[in-house]
Amino acid sequence: MSKLIQLDGSSGGGQMLRTALSLAMVTGKPFRMTKIRGQRRKPGLMRQHLTCVKAACEVSGGTADGAEIGSTELVFRAGEVRHSSYRFSIGTAGSTSLLLQTLLPALWSEEGPSMVRLEGGTHNPLAPPFDFIQRVFLPAMAKMGAKATVRLLETGFAPVGGGVIECEVEPCAGFSEIDWTSRGGLKEKSIRVPVRELPLSIAGRVLDAALAVFPCEDAKVVALPEGPGRGVACLVEAGFTQGRELCASFGEQGMSSEKVGRRAAKMMTDFIGNGAAVGRHLADQLLLPMALAGGGRFTTMPPDNHVPSNIAVIEKFLPVKFEVSTKEGRCEISVTS
Repeated sequence: MSKLIQLDGSSGGGQMLRTALSLAMVTGKPFRMTKIRGQRRKPGLMRQHLTCVKAACEVSGGTADGAEIGSTELVFRAGEVRHSSYRFSIGTAGSTSLLLQTLLPALWSEEGPSMVRLEGGTHNPLAPPFDFIQRVFLPAMAKMGAKATVRLLETGFAPVGGGVIECEVEPCAGFSEIDWTSRGGLKEKSIRVPVRELPLSIAGRVLDAALAVFPCEDAKVVALPEGPGRGVACLVEAGFTQGRELCASFGEQGMSSEKVGRRAAKMMTDFIGNGAAVGRHLADQLLLPMALAGGGRFTTMPPDNHVPSNIAVIEKFLPVKFEVSTKEGRCEISVTS
């Protein structure tokens, strides 16, 4: 039996656990993580993290000791990953996007296609929305040779959730290295404000505030049909000759409509002004596939603490070494095997 990889989860959040689950399924190496989400206001496994653990167990035929709400220690052993059709429900507005990203590396490694149906949140403040997965993350993965197609069947705003996405995963022979240090010229930009069961005047104020910061001709409010819960979001997107970025903000209790619009637009103007090839969210999500490829590099904005904690987990599982350097406000991240 393989020796347990020992991981200290106190320096990061749920991303450390999700990365460990992904790599355990791909490599077959078991792990023990202690102090899970140790610095969070509510440490330990929340429902969305527990769903990731249980989904990893089902997809890989694995076992998990400590898989319960509030647990701060987990031992996970993957079995044999199986390509099949799967359905998982988070039961809250927890992110379907993050759950999908946990499972994709293992499903891509299989010889046959898989279908995954996920129920939970699709548009909430603590994770990339469905639109980011569809229009930014998966196209980036396709550059590296890994393909999947996603569909949004129902939008799920926080705090109710109730969203549904489906994903068709194609088998992948292996990730290709990337050299992504330039994004090229700006080709297109857009703003979308999806809204459900709120006055359209609120969405209009969100849109006007975003336009004041990020002028754009392709901008509109999207009134969603009736569904589970109400909500509003601001999705600001820019397409370049060598990439795409989408910045999002979401309506929350006590936040003005104008702040929702300005926040997403300001994130986009900051990204464009920096000149980096990929945004902060995608940068964090490129680390694992780039390590599995055994090499590559990209430029991004100065990273948050997700990057070093994520790198620490990856280097425990794989014989790779990351380098992170920052110059003139732009960061380059590379990996070698």
